[in-house]
Formats: sequence, structure tokens, C-alpha cells
Amino acid sequence: MTALTSSSLFDSQILRFSSSSFSHPRNSSIKIRFPIKITRIRASSNELHIKTDQESEEDVQQPDNDEGTQKGSKNSSGTTSALDKDLKKVVQKTAATFAPRASTASKNPAVPGSVLYTVFEVQGYVSLLLGGALSFNLIFPSNEPDLWRLMGMWSIWMFTIPSLRARDCSKNEKEALNYLFLLVPLLNVTIPFFLKSFAVVWSADVVAFFGMYAWKLGWFSQRE
Repeated sequence: MTALTSSSLFDSQILRFSSSSFSHPRNSSIKIRFPIKITRIRASSNELHIKTDQESEEDVQQPDNDEGTQKGSKNSSGTTSALDKDLKKVVQKTAATFAPRASTASKNPAVPGSVLYTVFEVQGYVSLLLGGALSFNLIFPSNEPDLWRLMGMWSIWMFTIPSLRARDCSKNEKEALNYLFLLVPLLNVTIPFFLKSFAVVWSADVVAFFGMYAWKLGWFSQRE
């Protein structure tokens, strides 16, 4: 009986040792480490999903911003072109109403190369030079303001612009002359409030004349 009891006790101790030393550590390692690994994988996967979602949203928003800028530029260009067209119409109607005979491509005999075309052109530039000489008090000099100097100041508006408009000129040159027909009187009336000088007014008219021609005919763009 003692041998049986001792062997049974020995077997029970072996069973306890084996169950305590091998089964429990494995179960404990599985229970502790496996959930930790799963949470790490889930956390990393969530971070990846968040990053990809953010990148996709940024990729979607960038084209919208580009489209907004393009639409804004198109709207601004459309408004400026509409204003330019309206301004051209107003200037053309005003110049055609109050200016002397406007040049027409169909019935105007002063075509380029003709004698009449040359006469109008020479008349326009000669009147410009004579007006400068009168306004600078070189012809019929006097110590007081007189009619000759006043005519010299207004010579570009009274003689130069009408003579050049009487030719069969191009569309751009005609637009330049229409603008000048309205701009020169504004300069001649405004400048004397600040500087009472016939020569200054004539010089301002000449600068406006050649500046308008350079803008409408594209002199600087052709040189570039």
C-alpha cells in the first residue's frame, strides 16, 4: 500500500509539474501577447487608412482650387474685354458725331498711295509743327497771350487729327484718332488750371498723340 500511494503521489506531482510548467506559460503567452500584436496591427492599419484618406482629400481639393482660379481669371478677362468693347463703341459714336468726316474704306477716295492721301497726311503733320512753333512763341512773337498762340495750342485737335482721319486709314489707326479726338480737349482744358503755358499744353498733346499711336499700332511689340 505504501508503494502504491508513493507512486500515485509521484505521478500526481509529475502531472502537476507538467501542467504548471508547460501548459500555463503557453496559455499565458498566447493570452497576453496575441491581443497586443492584434492591437498593434490594427493601430498601424488605422494610421495607414487615415493617411490615405487625407491624401485623397487633398488630391481632390487641389483641382477645385485650380478650377476656381481659372474661373476667376476667365471672369476678369471677360469683364475687361466687355468694358473695352463698350468704351470703343462710345468713343466711335462720339467721334463720328462731332468729328469731321470719318474715313471709310468703301467710298473714301483718299486711299493709300493716292495724291489725296498724301495731301491729308502732309497737312496733318505740318499743322502739328506749325502749332508747336506758334505755342512756343516762335512765330508772331508777343509778350502777352494772343490768338496765334491759342491756335497753336489747339492745332493738333483742329487740324492734325481731322486731316489724318480724312484718309482711308486702318482700323487701329482710326481707333487711335478717335481716342485722341476726345482726349486732347480734356488735356487742353485741364492743364491750364495747373500750368498756364501754351507750350506745355502743346507738348502734352504731342506726347498723347504718339503714345496713343504706339499703343494702338503696337510699335513697341513689333520692335520686341
